[in-house]
Amino acid sequence: GCLPNPPFWRRLRPYAGKQARVSRYVMSFPESRGFLRRVDDLLGYLIPRYIEEGKSYLTIAFGCTGGRHRSVALGEAVARALGKRGYRAKVTHRDIERSVA
Repeated sequence: GCLPNPPFWRRLRPYAGKQARVSRYVMSFPESRGFLRRVDDLLGYLIPRYIEEGKSYLTIAFGCTGGRHRSVALGEAVARALGKRGYRAKVTHRDIERSVA
């Protein structure tokens, strides 16, 4: 993928994206910050239009190879960004409990 993959680093493999050490690693790369900025810009554009149409929720999903590191860290970062915009986000990490080989 185009974003850094923590499982390739043995010291990060056992941890999940909700933990600061993994999140810091993922977000330390310009590609990750650029991705987050673009997602935030897109959501800043889309959400008011969804609200105008009468929509009451929007589902946003991220995936990565194992579902424990990058997608989790980015999902948490997007939820924080939405909070800064005054929106409430419910975050669910489907695969965070999967074992790491």
